[in-house]
Amino acid sequence: MPDASAFRAGFVAVIGRPNVGKSTLVNALVGHKISIVTPKPQTTRHRILGIHTSADTQIIFVDTPGLHRNAGKAMNRMMNRAAINALQDADLILFMCEAGRWISDDQNAFDRATGASAPVMALLNKIDKVHPKEELLHAIAAMSARFDFVEVIPVSARQHDNLDRLMAAIPKYLPESAPLFPEEMFTDRSESFRVAELVREQLTLNLRQEIPYGLTVQIEQFDKQDEGVDVRAVIWVERDSQKGIVVGKGGSILKKVGRAVRLELKRQLGRPVHIELWVKVKENWADNEEQLQRLGYDPG
Repeated sequence: MPDASAFRAGFVAVIGRPNVGKSTLVNALVGHKISIVTPKPQTTRHRILGIHTSADTQIIFVDTPGLHRNAGKAMNRMMNRAAINALQDADLILFMCEAGRWISDDQNAFDRATGASAPVMALLNKIDKVHPKEELLHAIAAMSARFDFVEVIPVSARQHDNLDRLMAAIPKYLPESAPLFPEEMFTDRSESFRVAELVREQLTLNLRQEIPYGLTVQIEQFDKQDEGVDVRAVIWVERDSQKGIVVGKGGSILKKVGRAVRLELKRQLGRPVHIELWVKVKENWADNEEQLQRLGYDPG
């Protein structure tokens, strides 16, 4: 374990609207896939810690659900609470938006981030998509004028552009502290949680736009042995009409999802994987806080 006498450790909340690149950023900074990533908004539903430990610093990134205004269902309200609570516990806030783009959900997240007590650093993401490059200077100037940010850093989470600069800038805003987690730990989430998220990631990638928001995944069995891993997962949907869509014609969707998850787990764990997927109906689960907590959602 590193010497605690000159050590800094603290929580860094990553805040922004849905689909702005928060999970891609945290995965890149931690060096492990701790959060699933899809092109669809609201993929992240849970507060997830990504832990990066170096010789003199432990940075605990808090990947949060995207803050959004239209929180009609209980699940959406819980997601908003998870993001807002992360702000209250943070030593530093990374407010993330797209370089050169600003919409109402950005303003909502900005208001939350800048209303907290912790220092706020602005990240302008997706700079690889800004053309001509002179426009980036205008975006940096416009962001700097919005608030007294401690720093404004342009990045591309996907391309890993400027992430070294970001990592070098963070430690001075963290308190002197002994490490808060073991050195080898890179997330607070269990392997079974990460398996459930991998299944949900593949379902989100393979289903029509509206269906993924009406499903969740629960691991009933996760048996990890030297000779292999056995997984049994239940995919909960809200209506009978969704069940057939998730299964697919002749089981095609489930087979495709199961194969992708099996290959990814085999790559991660270095051993054979057997996975069984089942689809069941639990009406209105996404608008029932008691059901959500049973399914592993943090009440916030």
